[in-house]
Amino acid sequence: MQLKGFLNLNKLLNKTVGSKNKLKRFRENEIFSNVIQPSREELVDGTFKLKGKWSNEFFKNDKPIVLELGCGKGEYSVGLAQLYPEKNFLGIDIKGARFWRGAKTALEEGMDNVGFMRTQIELIEYAFAKAEISEIWITFPDPQIKYKRTKHRLTNTQFLQRYKNILVEDGVINLKTDSEFMHGYTLGLLHGEGHEILEANHDVYKNDYSPQEVVGIQTFYENQYLEKGKPITYIKFRVK
Repeated sequence: MQLKGFLNLNKLLNKTVGSKNKLKRFRENEIFSNVIQPSREELVDGTFKLKGKWSNEFFKNDKPIVLELGCGKGEYSVGLAQLYPEKNFLGIDIKGARFWRGAKTALEEGMDNVGFMRTQIELIEYAFAKAEISEIWITFPDPQIKYKRTKHRLTNTQFLQRYKNILVEDGVINLKTDSEFMHGYTLGLLHGEGHEILEANHDVYKNDYSPQEVVGIQTFYENQYLEKGKPITYIKFRVK
């Protein structure tokens, strides 16, 4: 798909809707066929019926499954699904009112290879079976700079182990962020723990970087960062 298509899609995804419509969005999420909202209890007690069965029972095909963690409005999940129709994509976020836009747009566009799940990312191992996921994207996460927030940082040791437990053996993780702290922290951790760094770029828009999945999709917040002149960084790696 041409870049123009992504720009037009972003216009749809980035529509601003007032907070008064949150309840409406919550209600619509409940009936959207591409949205899953398991309770914490359902996940933790092992009764979540899609674990290990996402391909057959949700996507209804055997294509590789790619996750976007902290998907926000769902721009990246939808954009990736457009780029790679041969794969399935699932955006995950605890704030359903945000990804409502992505879910609605996907339905309006007739896209059957993208869905959304409302849950906390720390529960990810309860939602997916071992080797059920082929790839993970982490797009513009909160860097959780304060020391007491380290446990919530999505590339800390504990989260990396969670990802490893659900990824296929050669599965990759992608981190795209505007935070120099998050980029540096993650690179240091990956080096220190002996993980495999496949790519690392400190400014994807100024170094003739061409992968469409990195530079061809821009989120609402990414556009704001770029307007402020903030560099966008990228790391692609495997957890060993």
